[in-house]
Amino acid sequence: MGPETGGTGMILTSTNPRTGETNHTPLTASTPADLDAAVSGAEVVARRFRRSSRAQRSALLRAIADELEASRDPLAQTADEETALGLPRLTGEVTRTAFQLRAFASVLDDGAYLELSIDHAGETSMGPRPDLRRTLVPLGPVAVFGASNFPFAFSVAGGDTASALAAGCPVIVKAHSSHPRTAHLTFAAIQKAIASVGEDERIVSIVYGREAGTALVEHHRVKAVGFTGSQHGGRALFDRAQQRREPIPFYGELGSVNPVVVTTAAARENAEQIAEEFVASMTLGGGQFCTKPGLLFVPAGEEARFKDSLERAVGGADATWSLNASIQSAYQRGVSALSDAVGDDNIVMSQSNVGPGFSVLPAIAWATLGDLQVDNTPLVDECFGPVAVAVSYDDADGLLEFLSDFPGALAASVMAAEDDDEAAQVLDVLSGFVGRVVWNEYATGVAVASAMTHGGPYPSSTNSLHTSVGATAIRRFLRPVTFQSVPEHYLSVELRDSTPIAHKRDGRTVVQEVTCE
Repeated sequence: MGPETGGTGMILTSTNPRTGETNHTPLTASTPADLDAAVSGAEVVARRFRRSSRAQRSALLRAIADELEASRDPLAQTADEETALGLPRLTGEVTRTAFQLRAFASVLDDGAYLELSIDHAGETSMGPRPDLRRTLVPLGPVAVFGASNFPFAFSVAGGDTASALAAGCPVIVKAHSSHPRTAHLTFAAIQKAIASVGEDERIVSIVYGREAGTALVEHHRVKAVGFTGSQHGGRALFDRAQQRREPIPFYGELGSVNPVVVTTAAARENAEQIAEEFVASMTLGGGQFCTKPGLLFVPAGEEARFKDSLERAVGGADATWSLNASIQSAYQRGVSALSDAVGDDNIVMSQSNVGPGFSVLPAIAWATLGDLQVDNTPLVDECFGPVAVAVSYDDADGLLEFLSDFPGALAASVMAAEDDDEAAQVLDVLSGFVGRVVWNEYATGVAVASAMTHGGPYPSSTNSLHTSVGATAIRRFLRPVTFQSVPEHYLSVELRDSTPIAHKRDGRTVVQEVTCE
């Protein structure tokens, strides 16, 4: 187990966003010695963990899920005190986190994730071929950075941790500074689960503090990083990962400005409903979702209807809380920059009262397509919080030309009619720069499913070839290895001819009854 307190490190504080009240915790920032002990322990256990069976890792993931659910109430209560996200949202997030863990246990049970391929020795048109057997093996110790906006699903026991453990990689978590007490309780639940299945506690460890996070990325024993957070922080850590003597994969989900395109036909049919639902999605969770819709493109001929509906919805929206003081300040600067860009008359704020703590007011700005410049304007910069920009466009061709140069995004929505001549073109353009295209819905929810893609071209993520949500997220922490002419009894059970897992055999897919050994 990695150290929970750093001995001589700085005492950590916990702040309630609703009040701004800050209290000391029993935790301290990890020292360099703490960090090295955690990573060294992970490296030692990695040598055995990589050889553990799929059944053993599946049991571990299910045990962690069970323990989280058993601790649901204290976990949610503590997280609410540190995030102000509300108990309904947070108890649901514990459920989601447990679901993710069990989902990756099922991935292990299935075994197809190994991408097994066997080519038997034999004659080919190119001459003799040796026996070749290819599989995927774990990278080694993985660093996981907790996210501010998801204290469970994308933090200590979140999807990065679940997928890395499923792959056979020990995990060193860097707790997020916004919710250290929540991280501590979650880590304790994980350790209890690890003990219950007789595994080594060093499989998961935790460190605290910004300095520890930077050092973790640079540590030579760390073989990959999972990160969810800001573009600025994520890019800085990504650069450090690439500047190492041994560059390592850095899988960063950095957020994005997620566009919503309303076709002319959809605007004529459902302008008011689209506007109301847009504001509801934009303000969900205080607008602190990486998939929050940030730009709403509406036909100029229907602008008045949208404007009236959006102003009513935003004006009646409640004030909400930022997760921490830094996010609150950044939000206020972002709204101010939008006001400067479009003019005070073209920005609408909530009529709610600003409360104590890190309270902020929802807002929406108005612009035309001609006001936007893809690479140089606050109108297309992500502002983390309950704010968005509504943009009127004169014709579909001009909008599609603008979107063809749009920066990478996690998701985009198209609001279209049942028979819509514009929709096919919009779908084609959107799929060129996003990881998920959503039809007549908003992208705020991210389902944990095999077909999910949560990622996209830079700057939404640092590697658009992978997803951080869904079954294939495990692929980030694996690499291919081919065994040539190795006697079968030396190979893992999955690589033997009797393997019961779907695989490629002599170039053809073979599917047999699945068991987990």
